[in-house]
Amino acid sequence: MEPRTVDRRVLGREVVLVLALSLGASGVSALISFIGSVTRSRPLAQQTAPLVTDYAPGRPWLGLAWQLFSIGTALVPVVLVAHLLARSGESLRNTLGFSLDHKTRDLGRGAVVAAAIGGSGLCLYLAARAAGFNLTVVPSTLSGVWWRIPVLVASAIQNAVVEEAIVLGYLVHRLTQLGWSTRRTVAASSLLRGSYHLYQGLGGFAGNVVMGVVFCYLYRRWGRVMPLVVAHALIDTVAFVGSVILTGHVSWLPNR
Repeated sequence: MEPRTVDRRVLGREVVLVLALSLGASGVSALISFIGSVTRSRPLAQQTAPLVTDYAPGRPWLGLAWQLFSIGTALVPVVLVAHLLARSGESLRNTLGFSLDHKTRDLGRGAVVAAAIGGSGLCLYLAARAAGFNLTVVPSTLSGVWWRIPVLVASAIQNAVVEEAIVLGYLVHRLTQLGWSTRRTVAASSLLRGSYHLYQGLGGFAGNVVMGVVFCYLYRRWGRVMPLVVAHALIDTVAFVGSVILTGHVSWLPNR
């Protein structure tokens, strides 16, 4: 199906609504959370920002149900984006490169990006926390449940799919259609990515803005969002699962 021309006002309203239902709302929530953190009496480094938490401590099956519900509902905006693209004669696969058509190449590129971004991001986090600009990020507070590792991996994949499909692929594509310059488009996508990580502190904000700039460049260069989905999923998987393995064994991770 050939892409159809859509009125720019309609596209503009569409973008606003998609973001209001997904990561734009998360950005506002993160800002409110950050304001709450900086106005507390305790320093930021002595406060924690948990990422994957147990919704029903002591009730593993109920907790699993909540985790699966949370992951499933978080993916709904991606389905909405797929629907909206289809209405204009486009698709996640052909328009954004969100597909398994080039598995080996996407995996290789994603692994290289994950190694570079993940390593530098960890250094920035540790520096920002030491300087008092960041909360202590706790990737997981799950403990003693048999489904902990599978849920952490699923959460990592969900984060990657939602963020890269919407903030990278969809937003960059739509802003380009709206006539935005490359510089404005990259700035908008990167600042949005930083905004919904602000609950972690200024280090989380700055690190993700830089990550957003790099991801936008690579997305434009490769024309596919999938390698960046792979990279993001690998980064989060290592962070989530690594916290389970290393907590209590290394001094720079919180010992819950």
